[in-house]
Amino acid sequence: MTNTMVLSADRLGKTYESGPARTEVLADVSFTVAAGESVAIIGASGSGKSTLLHLLGGLDAPSAGTVLLLGQPLAKLSDAARGDLRNKSLGFVYQFHHLLAELTAVQNVALALRIRRTPPLIAEAKAKTLLEFVGLGHRLQHLPSELSGGERQRVAIARALVTEPACVLADEPTGNLDQENGDRVFAMLCEITKSRNASLVLVTH
Repeated sequence: MTNTMVLSADRLGKTYESGPARTEVLADVSFTVAAGESVAIIGASGSGKSTLLHLLGGLDAPSAGTVLLLGQPLAKLSDAARGDLRNKSLGFVYQFHHLLAELTAVQNVALALRIRRTPPLIAEAKAKTLLEFVGLGHRLQHLPSELSGGERQRVAIARALVTEPACVLADEPTGNLDQENGDRVFAMLCEITKSRNASLVLVTH
């Protein structure tokens, strides 16, 4: 594993203001994530874990501090440049799978590549490879409604990794699953990111 820094937070803070009310959600958060490294963000509900993940992913702007993604300060980039860097460098997995109901498993995963104008045959081949890796080679043509909760999350993991991101940000990806399926999905997420030398930042409780 290389020590190349993929993601870093330096004295990160987030405050929400509504009239005279001021709510500090995060303050003075600093850490780095190296290539291939896995980091867990653990805390009680409402402690700002998801907010931190949104800041790391450039989905929200910090009130203080700096986020660097592959050496680029996210807050100083234009919206277009930040979006481009995020799309090329990050994969996202959420508590809810966010699969498109009308697309099959392989189509949902391939869509992440098709958006980047990857040729259809190449996109589908890569999607199939990832789905086979997560144990869903027999579910390629199934719709989300025909999959179990654990299977849907594995499709979501494959979708996040098919673009070969430098880092995956996972926001309580097992939160909607029972213990057995949750453990299986968690192990799968760790295994697949490690196999591709992708960093993993995981929010959990």
